[in-house]
Amino acid sequence: MTQLQYRHTDRSMPVTTTFTIEGYRITQYLGVVRGLIVRSPTIAQGILGGLKSIVGGNIGSYTEMCEQTRQQAYDLLVDHARAVGANAVVGLRYDASEIGGGRGASATEVLCYGTAVVIAPEAP
Repeated sequence: MTQLQYRHTDRSMPVTTTFTIEGYRITQYLGVVRGLIVRSPTIAQGILGGLKSIVGGNIGSYTEMCEQTRQQAYDLLVDHARAVGANAVVGLRYDASEIGGGRGASATEVLCYGTAVVIAPEAP
């Protein structure tokens, strides 16, 4: 099992799934920020995934593609938050959906979203 590690290079921006950050108060709400990525598997991933779906089991190449896609969506969210002047994001969520399913080529949309905020340390 791979451990999910978000690797955004600048750790100065707290991002949380909760709506508060312990030890800080929210001084300003700047609105919804998001990162959106649409990806489809490569031909090789599609073939291997199709074969693996016949015999069952974990499809490692798909798992890796999904993890990379989530990371890219997360990075875009942080970039968007910085662009609007935030120093933190609260209420982080992910959503995914399939686009163009059926007989044609399909892709997966991964949306990472939250609320951009400005935080300040709480007074002791």
